[in-house]
Amino acid sequence: MHFRTSRGFQLFSPSVFQPLGTALLLALAPLVFAAPAPEREKPIPSAQFSAVGVPEWARGSTIYEINVRQFSASGKFSAVTTALPRLKALGVDILWLMPIHPIGELNRKGSLGSYYAAKDYLAVNPEFGTEQDLRDLVTAAHAQGQRVILDWVPNHVSPDNALTKTHPEFFWRDEKGNLTPPHGTDWTDVVQFDFNAPGLRDYQSNVLLHWVKNFGIDGFRCDVAWGLPTPFWNEVTQRVRAVKPDALFLAEAELPQQQVAAFNLSYGFDLHHAMNEIAQGKRSASGLDEAYAKIRASFPRGGALMVFTSSHDENSWAGTEFDRMGAGYAPFAVLTFLLDGVPMIYNGQEVGLDRRLEFFERDPIIWPKETHPTTKLYQVMTALRHAHPALRTGAPMRCLDTTDNATFYVIERTSGDRKVIGIFNLTAKDTTASLYDPALAGSWRDAFTGETVTLGALVPLDMKGWRYRVLVK
Repeated sequence: MHFRTSRGFQLFSPSVFQPLGTALLLALAPLVFAAPAPEREKPIPSAQFSAVGVPEWARGSTIYEINVRQFSASGKFSAVTTALPRLKALGVDILWLMPIHPIGELNRKGSLGSYYAAKDYLAVNPEFGTEQDLRDLVTAAHAQGQRVILDWVPNHVSPDNALTKTHPEFFWRDEKGNLTPPHGTDWTDVVQFDFNAPGLRDYQSNVLLHWVKNFGIDGFRCDVAWGLPTPFWNEVTQRVRAVKPDALFLAEAELPQQQVAAFNLSYGFDLHHAMNEIAQGKRSASGLDEAYAKIRASFPRGGALMVFTSSHDENSWAGTEFDRMGAGYAPFAVLTFLLDGVPMIYNGQEVGLDRRLEFFERDPIIWPKETHPTTKLYQVMTALRHAHPALRTGAPMRCLDTTDNATFYVIERTSGDRKVIGIFNLTAKDTTASLYDPALAGSWRDAFTGETVTLGALVPLDMKGWRYRVLVK
């Protein structure tokens, strides 16, 4: 293997570096590693291929994102472990822990820093507890049938990460030989890896295998997946699956080519933005179909998206679902379970969290003592996703036309003769319309009220603004 810059020139064999030592490597770095900024990978239509697909164990699951720092008054892993029975009752199955590593101090933002500025990939942030505390959390989650995935940040590390000294060849540098933040960002608390660097894929793969083998981790949410080349993802995920074949990989990206051989699941960014715009009156309800048409035309067969109304980024930087969606937050929360994909809940959404959480400081969620109405909403939908085969990821989905598709969104999910129908008024106005489809005829159960509803093929719709109904057969 030869050593290359991003320009592709062969410079030295790695063996040449062995006797030189770190000091000389650092001195040579400005000459050897200076390179132009990489181009961001563009989406490549991949509908002619088959996708990696979602593991069988995840097809009826719901993801729950945990911001450990803000999840409790203590901000500890142990508090998450204590809350596991409540999360089990909520019906969530995949616990996504935001980054758990020690945070860099050099160029730190705020007093506590960003979780995404890792100082040591192989250690646990003492702010959250010990390695044993993490093992206890994973063990307890597994004992009640839940899986745990870690938030992994492979694109960059803090500038005081030891790798900048022990492996200076792993990093991009500017024309003066300085370490650089990710290109085109204001992320001054981190420095960018060079993914053409020999040895970096081996190192990153071994990091993931460390957490899988030594802590029983079930998969990874991969930060800034859009910033790394697809061949990198193909190789790293393959190495992990050689040890854990059913590991789940979630990409913070919406690049179709990444699901051909690497990722099980990608962020549904376009769908999320469509929801926001519909809720704000900037698009009609048919915007959902437009988003799915794009997905079907570009993603490999069997590909899947994570469907969400909030996340740590959305909450802290774009606003809560109440800021972005107003009274539309509830129907869109229900839709995340009816649309094909894997639904995700960000901690606090289940109790109507109505404030932006601080990103660089302690800002614990205040958990109410009484059951919140939104908790019941999510419990109904997680239970339905568990119980009904039509809501499993990949089950057939179609939209039913009404006489007012700009206002109403009607969706059908099927599995054999089992069906779920969702009827939504995605506007603030009270509206009437008509819906005709032979598939509607028959007896249904309302998922929220339990009442029996008998429909004909022609269904008159008369719904108040932001109302919805979920019917089950």
